[in-house]
Amino acid sequence: MLETIRHDAVLELRLARPPANALDPALVRALREAVQAAPAGGARAIVLSGRPGLFSAGLDVPALLALDRAGMRAFWADFNGVMAALGRSPLPVAAAIGGHSPAGGAVLALFCDWRVMARGAYRIGLNEVQVGLSVPAAIQFALRRLLGAHRAERLLVAGAMIESDEAHRIGFVDELADADAVVARAIEWCRAHLALPPEAMAETRRIARADLHAALDDAQRADDSAFLERWFSDETQTTLRALVARLKAKA
Repeated sequence: MLETIRHDAVLELRLARPPANALDPALVRALREAVQAAPAGGARAIVLSGRPGLFSAGLDVPALLALDRAGMRAFWADFNGVMAALGRSPLPVAAAIGGHSPAGGAVLALFCDWRVMARGAYRIGLNEVQVGLSVPAAIQFALRRLLGAHRAERLLVAGAMIESDEAHRIGFVDELADADAVVARAIEWCRAHLALPPEAMAETRRIARADLHAALDDAQRADDSAFLERWFSDETQTTLRALVARLKAKA
């Protein structure tokens, strides 16, 4: 469900869980471990990719609805862990967004250093509110960091999904490329950074991302009880189960 591909010093971590790269407990744990292990494995930069047309559909809602409170608590700890692994990685991380990237897929991309997205009618966004979930503080901070407070608020509260051209215009993604060139462009970005004096680049990057590190530290120290109460609330459970029913009917 997670492929590792070496491009010399650049390690590509490719989400490979058909059909939609949905984030279940096993994939989230595998991604967290792979990002954390990358420096010791000799990588000097990371590209996080998915399949053409779809980066990740976000959380695997049917799988997560089957979890009890203890299982969901463990999953949420791992999901916070993968955000922290990406956001605090000592290696530059580029997201190669080859297609749609809603909710959890967008979250993964937010905590990377740089994002290149396929141009075309592909959408990205944090649509949690539309499915009955609130957006946690660290994720909101990461979006405000990119877009500014007012624009981030409007997108978050509406649960808006925006097409790639608009995402690029407002700074949600840094660059657009043809779908078949997204990974290659992410690798180029990584290699350009690896050509810089390494100590100066790494220390400057660490200082520049200190605010993000602090937000992630706060998230990992926070009590997860509020998230669990929201997840198991009648409103969220009803909305999510209705979503699953609609998806099954379409299938």
